[in-house]
Parts: sequence; C-alpha cells; structure tokens
Amino acid sequence: MAKRHTDTPPGAPSQRQLRVAEEVRHALAAIFERGDFRDPELANARITVTEVRASPDLRHMTAFISGLGKDVPPEQFLALKRAHAFLRGQVAKGVRLKFAPELHFQPDSALDYAMKIDQLMRQPQVARDLAKDDTQD
Repeated sequence: MAKRHTDTPPGAPSQRQLRVAEEVRHALAAIFERGDFRDPELANARITVTEVRASPDLRHMTAFISGLGKDVPPEQFLALKRAHAFLRGQVAKGVRLKFAPELHFQPDSALDYAMKIDQLMRQPQVARDLAKDDTQD
C-alpha cells in the first residue's frame, strides 16, 4: 500500500494521478487540435479538454470537455464514443504508461456554474447584503 503524506486529505488525488492526468489532457488537446479524424462529426469539431481526472490505478481517465464558448452537441459525444479506440491509441502513443487508459468523456459544466453564480452575485438584493457586511467590518 502506498504511503500518503499527512497533509494530503483522504480521497484526494495523488501527485502522480494529477501529473498523469495533466499529460493525458495535453495529449488529448493535441489530438483535437490536429483534427485528423475520419468521422465528419469530429473532423471540424472545436473541442476543448478542460480537465482530466485519473482513477487511482490510472486505468480510467475522465476527460471534461467543452466547445469553444458553447456546449458540445450530443452528436459529437456519440462520435467521441465511436472514436474511443483511436483516441485511446493516440493517448497511449503520447503518454508512456504501463496500460493505455480507458477514456470517458463528460461535459464540463464549470463555466456554466460560474456564470450562474456571477449572475446571482450581481442581483440587487445580494449586492445590498454584501454592502452591509462591508460597512460592519
């Protein structure tokens, strides 16, 4: 069993998981940038890989993707599933690991969530409450 540092919370990804996930993110980003897919749904797709999370054994990677400023259409998610073997092989060539990881794709909703919070923070009621807190300090 691997030793964990005391400052790392339980369940948090290890340094190795973070490092390998970032390498896989770079490899996937390069693949999408080249755009050399046979599938017409992916050939002209503008996909951004915002984050990759690795399982503890590094055999599964979840890639969070988004379109450039918009959601990825469902057809492109289906195309990503069809291109799974190709993408896995390309990642295996780009990132040296003992096993080629299984790739899973999820839409990235972090930007939508941030925009929703920003919109809430701009409401007059919230601004008024925040102004009260500033004057009490």
